[in-house]
Amino acid sequence: MAVNVLIVGAAGFLGSHLADRLLADGCRVDAVDDLSRGSIANLADARALGATGGADFKFHHVGAGTPEFSSLVGMRRPDVLYHLAAVPRGRPSAGDLAAAFGATVHVLEAARAHHVPKVVVALPASAMYGRPANRDLPVKEADVAPRGVRGVIVRAVVELLAMHREHDAIEYTALALGNVYGPRQRPDGGVVAAFAAAAANGEAPTLAGDGRQTRDFVFVDDVVDAMARAGTRGSGLVVNIGTGEQTPVRDVWTRVAGERAVTPLTGAPDDLPRFAVAPTRARIHLGWAPWTTLDEGLAQL
Repeated sequence: MAVNVLIVGAAGFLGSHLADRLLADGCRVDAVDDLSRGSIANLADARALGATGGADFKFHHVGAGTPEFSSLVGMRRPDVLYHLAAVPRGRPSAGDLAAAFGATVHVLEAARAHHVPKVVVALPASAMYGRPANRDLPVKEADVAPRGVRGVIVRAVVELLAMHREHDAIEYTALALGNVYGPRQRPDGGVVAAFAAAAANGEAPTLAGDGRQTRDFVFVDDVVDAMARAGTRGSGLVVNIGTGEQTPVRDVWTRVAGERAVTPLTGAPDDLPRFAVAPTRARIHLGWAPWTTLDEGLAQL
């Protein structure tokens, strides 16, 4: 029997790749997006499969914080609800953060009201773990120390999930993601996408500081595999999804464009100097490990 899944944020970079993967796995997919940041073009392959009858796919232009969303959950009765829009990327405004958190409360209330068995939420690991000391890298799930307002919201989302699990029997898995990159990512969606766009246009990208700050770059196909596994595993847990490896940001630019010039900027006061997440729990509870090297992933851009 096919698994019914509903994806909030399905027209975005990560959501569209997840939709493609779950359709390939034989799932029935309801894609939900208000298209405020996502693009319907990202779902071209999924929509084509749905139009020809090769897959059970439906797109719903609905905001997650609306009454229509709750009605949709009630009608479609998903076995797994993926929420990929819980925390805005980058440096969102206070209004954007408030709206996103309010929508998350609404998503979880809809899951409660309509007895959704499992919710999987994607969260930014860099906001969840504060500013870890070098000796604590790669950081483990037990080291939660929110960084900034986004980090506080991340922690609140995890606490909401735990509350609904205890009181409403909704299982959850919260995936703490490293720096995800890959095809379809907007230039403002991550440093790798920004570098790829700059290289394609013959421009010099901007680097915060000297570019020696490190990040844990993980390819989108690897992340989507972890998400698919989280639909039936890792319940009640926060699980890191990353490589555990630190790569200096300036090294990524060199791999993309060689020794071309960059435009240095003053680093933000709260910028992380070094960061990576330990994927040990993912190996144990999801049976997952990353397989795409950075060079292999960059080649697909």
